[in-house]
Amino acid sequence: MNDTPGWASPGSAPSEGQEPGASGPAEPAGRPHRSEPPADRTQQPGQGPQEPGEGPQGPGQGPRESGVKWSKEQPPPGQWSAPTGRPGPGEPSRTPPPPPPGPGWGAPPGGGHGGPGGPGGHGSWGAGWGGGWGGPPPAAKPGVIPLRPLGVGEILDGAVSTMRTYWRTVLGISLTVAVFTEIVVVLLQGLVLDSTSTAALDDPSATLGELTDAMGDALLNSSVVFLVTLVGTVAATALLTTVTSRAVLGRPVTIGEAWRDARPQVVKLFGLICLLLLITAGIVTVGALPGFLVTLAAGGEVGIGLTVLGLIGAGVLALWLMIRFSLASPTLMLEKQGILKAMSRSAKLVRGSWWRVFGIQLLATIIANVVASIIIIPFTFLAAALSGDGVSGFLNTAGGDISWTFLVVSGIGSVIGAMITFPITAGVTVLLYIDQRIRREALDLELARAAGVQGDGTTPGS
Repeated sequence: MNDTPGWASPGSAPSEGQEPGASGPAEPAGRPHRSEPPADRTQQPGQGPQEPGEGPQGPGQGPRESGVKWSKEQPPPGQWSAPTGRPGPGEPSRTPPPPPPGPGWGAPPGGGHGGPGGPGGHGSWGAGWGGGWGGPPPAAKPGVIPLRPLGVGEILDGAVSTMRTYWRTVLGISLTVAVFTEIVVVLLQGLVLDSTSTAALDDPSATLGELTDAMGDALLNSSVVFLVTLVGTVAATALLTTVTSRAVLGRPVTIGEAWRDARPQVVKLFGLICLLLLITAGIVTVGALPGFLVTLAAGGEVGIGLTVLGLIGAGVLALWLMIRFSLASPTLMLEKQGILKAMSRSAKLVRGSWWRVFGIQLLATIIANVVASIIIIPFTFLAAALSGDGVSGFLNTAGGDISWTFLVVSGIGSVIGAMITFPITAGVTVLLYIDQRIRREALDLELARAAGVQGDGTTPGS
């Protein structure tokens, strides 16, 4: 190995039997300095160094000094440096102090200017490293998120940043879907569902038949409204998934472009959501069935307790499956997969990260519902006041007629709330999908290549 200090890494052993940094043979440790010429103090070819304290090599031979000796006191590994000069006659052998630590990994050994260890030399550690190790380079961020594994705050911030940066497209999609959905709901509630009577639910003297009919009507009302809302949610999710995926690359997209990209998958997305709902309903039914049968056969508290336990167990299983399949929607839209393949991909991406995905989805749902409630509740009380019945009339609308004024004013509040909550929930789901693929499949490299980002995190031409 070359003995130039700039080439040697910290802690490496000296080469060719010399002391660290020494340019020639050294005196044996513990002996006085002698003035013999260097030729008399070098070891002979083929002979090993003599250990300190050894006697003469044999009869007829004088004491032979080894040309290379190790000092009794060595500097600690990793702090060796070239000596500034050889000791003079009568001076003890000294080792120069180690260089002071610099930023990062420390100053490069051999600080001479222009030499191998100086700035620009072969041994300069700072050359090409920015003067020391300062951590990994920052991740590229061509769009709303950095292209690396994301934290919870970055996922939420990415969803909000998408809505803020591309507000025309995002709010346009959300407003359009929410308006059409709410118009259908208001018309159904005012013209069709209002004719059904649920007053028996508040009547203590109602018969079992009346209660059954009222519960059926209430379930029908809720099911129809839920189905219409589901269709709107599917459409908004499909369009906003495309917008969010483009926002990650820093590319804007119009409503028309988002619709053209999402249209071939909308029917599949609707089928996926319906399948997930059927799975959930089937699990809940199977969980409650044993207790229900026991209640019909024997009655009493045993059947009710068994029903409750069955519903709790079914709810836990349904929740576990829904989180496991929660990334199927962006998988289906972005990977152009079929329904079953999207569910399989989602289960693979969520495996090992169920609690993390569940926590982020729950946090996003809570935030979206809180924001929606702040908007919807004032509109609901305003609608009750404008309808002429006041707050007491609003609280008693379960068994009476609902006025058009109440439906229209409360519907406006629902539209505004949906316009804000759609982008948050859809954006968080898409960014969770991207984050899981970055962690498991190094999707960040593909995204950087698609965004035209170079290795240093810059965009060509920027």
